[in-house]
Amino acid sequence: MELLSPTRNQPCSSVSSVVIQPVRVCFLIDRLNRAGTESQLLALIRTIDRSQIQPMLVLLDGTDPDSRSLEPSDCPILRLGVTRLLGRHAVTAARRLAAFLREHRPDVLQAYFMDSAYFGVPVARWCGVPKIVRVRNNLGYWLTRKHRLLNRLLSPLVDGILTNSLEGKQALIDRDAVVPERVEVIPNGVDLDRFAGGPPPFSRPTCVRVGCVANLRPVKNIDGLIRIARRVCEQVPRVVFEVAGEGPERPELERQIAEAGLGERLILRGTVTDIPGFLQTIDIAVMPSHSEGMSNALLEYMAAGRAIVATNVGANAQLIRDAVDGRIVPPGDETAFTQAIIQMLMDTHQAQLYATSARKRVEQEYSRAAMCQRFEAFYLRLAGRA
Repeated sequence: MELLSPTRNQPCSSVSSVVIQPVRVCFLIDRLNRAGTESQLLALIRTIDRSQIQPMLVLLDGTDPDSRSLEPSDCPILRLGVTRLLGRHAVTAARRLAAFLREHRPDVLQAYFMDSAYFGVPVARWCGVPKIVRVRNNLGYWLTRKHRLLNRLLSPLVDGILTNSLEGKQALIDRDAVVPERVEVIPNGVDLDRFAGGPPPFSRPTCVRVGCVANLRPVKNIDGLIRIARRVCEQVPRVVFEVAGEGPERPELERQIAEAGLGERLILRGTVTDIPGFLQTIDIAVMPSHSEGMSNALLEYMAAGRAIVATNVGANAQLIRDAVDGRIVPPGDETAFTQAIIQMLMDTHQAQLYATSARKRVEQEYSRAAMCQRFEAFYLRLAGRA
C-alpha cells in the first residue's frame, strides 16, 4: 500500500492512506433452495464480513417463486432465466451477464454446479474477471464421461477449485486429474444458535425416535434404512423411525415400507422446513448414505446434540470420530448399522456421551463463524490482499 506524501505546507496529521476496498465476489449458481450447497451459500452471503468481502449473486435461472423467496436483500442480484444452455435466450442471457460483470467489476467469480460453470466461466473470463473458481462439494460419483470431458476443457479457464472435504479433494485428484495445488479445502459450517436448547436425547420415556434428514434419492440409501428399521423393530419395542425429506423415490419407498410391515414405525415426513425442530424430537440421528461430501445434515445432527450413526463415506469419519462422537460403520453393512443402533438403544448413557461430544466438536471446529473466516481469508489471499 502506497502512502500519500505530505506537501510542504501540509501537517503530517492530515496525511491519509489509500483506502483498501473490499474484495468483490460474484457467486453464480443455478437457483436457490434449502438444500445443502444452496443453504451454505446463502449463509455465507448473509454472514460474511462486508468490510472485507462485498458479495453479489447471479442465478442462472432463479425465476421460480421458491428461489426468489430466498434471495438475500442486501447484495446485487441478477436472474438470467436460463433453462437451456443452447438457444437464443442463452445468448441474450450471456450478454446480460457480461454487462452485469462489467458494471460491478468482481475480483472473484465463484461458480457452483455444472450448468452455471459451463455458462458463466467462459463469459467471466471473456469479461476479464481476475480470478475464477469452481465449487464441487460432492465426490463426483454420478459424473458421466461427457461431463468429465467438459470439466477438463473448462479447467484451463479457472484458477482453482473449492471443495469442502479432504475426501472431495482426493476425488478431484484421482478421478479428474486435477493438480493438488489447484484445490482448496474449506469445510462447511453450521449455525449453532439455531440448534441450541431443546431436550437431550432419550428424555421421553414413552418412545425412542430414530431420525434421518435426506432427500429421497438412491444415493441416500433410504431403502437400506427400511431394511435396518425392520431388523431393529423386531428386536426393540417402542422405537419409531422418521425421515425428513422428499424426492423421486417416495412411491417405491412407501411400497417397501408396507411390504416390510412397518406401518407407523417408519414415517416419511416429506419436506420439513424446521430441521432444528425436527431434530429436537428424535434421539438417534442416522445417515446410511452410499456417498457424501461434507454432509450438512451430519453437521446439523452434531449441532443438535443427537446420538449419531453414519456410514464411513466422504467426510463422515472426519466429522464423527468412531466411538467418541458417535458410531461410524462400513457403507453397505446393514448388520453393523443395525447393531450400532441397538447398542445405543440398550446403553442410552453411552449414547448421550456421544451426543455431548459431537456438540462440543462442532462448536470447536465447524461453526458458521469459522467457515466465514476461512472464506474471507481465501478471498483476500486470492485477490492478493492477504
